[in-house]
Amino acid sequence: MTNTALITGASRGLGLALARSLAEAGWDLVLTARGRDDLDRVAAELGATAIAGDVTDPAHVERLSLAVPELDLLVNNASGLGVTPLPPLASYPLEAFKLLLETNVTAPLALVQATLPALRRRSGAIVNVTSDAATGAYPGWGGYGATKAALEQLSNVLAAEEPDLAVWWVDPGEMNTRMLADAVGREEAAGAADPAKVAAALRDLVTSRPASGKVSLQ
Repeated sequence: MTNTALITGASRGLGLALARSLAEAGWDLVLTARGRDDLDRVAAELGATAIAGDVTDPAHVERLSLAVPELDLLVNNASGLGVTPLPPLASYPLEAFKLLLETNVTAPLALVQATLPALRRRSGAIVNVTSDAATGAYPGWGGYGATKAALEQLSNVLAAEEPDLAVWWVDPGEMNTRMLADAVGREEAAGAADPAKVAAALRDLVTSRPASGKVSLQ
């Protein structure tokens, strides 16, 4: 039986690299991202199902859950960076912080809730992509890091509540992605890891299926 994965934020960066890696291994893929044109190109390349939309939209979450009646792997990779240039917490716009929480914490939980029946049927796995900013005191990264810290604790409790599933909260390390470039500049981001290498390590994690927990890939 072919394994099925649902990957958010799949049109670029780590989501795209992981989609390519899993497609190479023969997985069926349902991919989502906000940019329809880029997502459609990726889906055509990989023979995947593309469902464009915003993961903060409950109707979109419902569409995604209906597309995967049985699910082996949910990857909550879609994420927002927040305000740029990265501001100190003393001046972080609160409305922007609320939106960031919606994207980075509430939306992943909503998708977990919507797909849990499908995941339980296959004793599946959940990957919640987090960051070392969840625990490191990096000036300017307080807003983003706070959301990732919340996602880590959400994952920690979910692992305890769903012992038949594998739940990993994964710190991929710094990668050469558009998000990192937006935060630190293109020149510095260019020295970070290739998302394809990180995706290969993530595929190995999914294949080996260790116990639920926090995983650092670099």
